[in-house]
Amino acid sequence: MNARLLLLPLTLALSACGGGGSGDTPKPQASANAPAVEEAPLYSLPADYEVASKIYDTYYTVPADFFVDARASTSRSYTIHHVMDESRSYELCSDDFATAEALEAADNTSRAVSGEFISSNETDRYFEFVRELAYNDDVGNVGEPTSPGYSRVFKCSNTSRDGVDRSAFNGFAGYLNTAPRSPADIKVFAEYLWQFAFFPYSRKKVLESVADADNASLSQTLVLGFAINQGTGRCDRIEIVEWAFTADRSTGRVEQSFELVHSFEARQEAGTAVVCD
Repeated sequence: MNARLLLLPLTLALSACGGGGSGDTPKPQASANAPAVEEAPLYSLPADYEVASKIYDTYYTVPADFFVDARASTSRSYTIHHVMDESRSYELCSDDFATAEALEAADNTSRAVSGEFISSNETDRYFEFVRELAYNDDVGNVGEPTSPGYSRVFKCSNTSRDGVDRSAFNGFAGYLNTAPRSPADIKVFAEYLWQFAFFPYSRKKVLESVADADNASLSQTLVLGFAINQGTGRCDRIEIVEWAFTADRSTGRVEQSFELVHSFEARQEAGTAVVCD
């Protein structure tokens, strides 16, 4: 279930496709005199200039009601990572603290920069283990504890990412195992993962976070804006993407889709966004 996009001031003709059923059952025909019914879009995207202004705004990253990880307010430089399987393909989960602790300890010994255990804590979503990391002098830091590292093991009862290809933005995204599943759960699932996804652009913003639901599924669509440098003297390419997460209400299985919906060119002049012709 993808959010329906309305671009302003562009005029886009959106056609609704019929879904469900075997295909053998005839569909009722609308009366020739019946007025056309247009489904309202779930959100409206502002004009290109407003999008570019957000992307070039140093102080803007996500919408006001977006879920922001608790560690964002940590005063010191820090790192967060999720404990992964041996192939580094997907994150691990466990509902048992001792198992999670053992997984994190083994992960710590295998990392290039290991740390001294300080403490642990947990939320409904994960177990977290705190270590002070010590960097070597040859990477520009003193050879003593310099910054905290937070290692997390998902709780399977909340989020399972077993088998998810972390490099893919389409397809299987894991299981949302909260009970009962609610729109708020898929919202946080999507917005949490955004904070740990890698995109190779210096300017990447969440323009909107849009919810949708029906009797069968729950969906959250992140409307993303990226500025892609096209070389010296050229305008940036601005891409607007819908990254949608849809959870099956009965099984909790989450599918993701990543779709480019609009692009234009812009640049920044003296701190101001300018849309290129």
